[in-house]
Amino acid sequence: MSETVWILGVHMTKFGKHPDEDLVDLASEAALGALADAGVTIGEIEVLAAGNVTGGPAGIGQQLQKQIGQTGIPVYNVTNACATGATAMRTAIMAIKAGEAELGLAVGVEKLSGAGLLGVGGTARADGERWAATGRFGSVAPMDGWVGTETMPGVFAQIGMQYLYDHPYDGAPLELFARISEKNHAHSTLNPLAAYTKRMSLDQIMNDVMVAYPNTRPMCSPNCDGAAAAVLVSGSALRRLSTGQRRRAVKVSASVLTSDPWNEACQVLPDVSTLTRRAAAAAYEAAGVGPGDLDLVELHDCFATAELIHYDNLGLCEPGGAVDLFDSGATWRDGRLPVNVSGGLQSKGHPIAATGIAGIWEVCQHLRDEAGPRQIGGARVGLAHVIGLGSACGVHILEKAS
Repeated sequence: MSETVWILGVHMTKFGKHPDEDLVDLASEAALGALADAGVTIGEIEVLAAGNVTGGPAGIGQQLQKQIGQTGIPVYNVTNACATGATAMRTAIMAIKAGEAELGLAVGVEKLSGAGLLGVGGTARADGERWAATGRFGSVAPMDGWVGTETMPGVFAQIGMQYLYDHPYDGAPLELFARISEKNHAHSTLNPLAAYTKRMSLDQIMNDVMVAYPNTRPMCSPNCDGAAAAVLVSGSALRRLSTGQRRRAVKVSASVLTSDPWNEACQVLPDVSTLTRRAAAAAYEAAGVGPGDLDLVELHDCFATAELIHYDNLGLCEPGGAVDLFDSGATWRDGRLPVNVSGGLQSKGHPIAATGIAGIWEVCQHLRDEAGPRQIGGARVGLAHVIGLGSACGVHILEKAS
């Protein structure tokens, strides 16, 4: 039977602009914060997994060690698009499950402020507007699983519209997706670590700059700086720690990473939905829970359209029922299944490599009853999801200590 893994400590920096801190400074802040939260030192860590995407110093993990303590332990530097942080988590988890370490540290860090909208292309907007007018992308109906652009705004704009094509919707797509963004910006007002904490009205969101129809600028995740880190511990080692450490530990009931499956039609363009569905199914099976057991979800809403499709991909609703789920109010903070209580990527921000661990940090705050005014009462089971075009999908299911 494989070793149970627990999150002993976790920390997230404030997301936003950090002009006076470099990548190593931000990574150090997150790592030292997680170590302090866990009540351990860098000298007790036996494996380090560190993630960065956009070209920091070679060997970000080793650079981090030089700042917080070089101890000779194995260091894994990982890059896996937006799933980089989740991949760092999984790397440390696998080392513990394999019996090679009892305590591990996972870190994700990025500096993106001032980078603009990554991957924006004119084709994305033109194709989205063509769909709005005709119900078709270019000259063909939308295809299941993959879409015809590699720009991130374009991919998620088209997939959102494709979902409404596959599951006919009588309303206005722009307003539907703007309402999802309105929810997340409202949630962010309770999260002091979010890049943006200002509530936005539906009119403000709908009338802002169009990026890739139907996503306007507030519906897109802002590039920013930030880092997040987690200390992981084996179940056997946790039993030797103090009562206080054990009480605050959060169980990792499932840790799953997937990539695009074989698709006879195309091996190049992204299959955003299938790899998420497969990751979610595997995670539920590993954890022995189902979507109905979840008390909150942090999912990868890099664009407002992404949130809608992932309701369905994560099994939070019946197939085709994502719009009905949202319209019911269930995904608001006071609903039956709160989604992106942190404010989501649209307002919390999206420093790529930090995002996967930041979602885990948010879930942990609620399972520990430490989320302050945004606390979801009685939360015992949460899910953190992240997806990276490339492709990769990470799903972690976390449970409150008994």
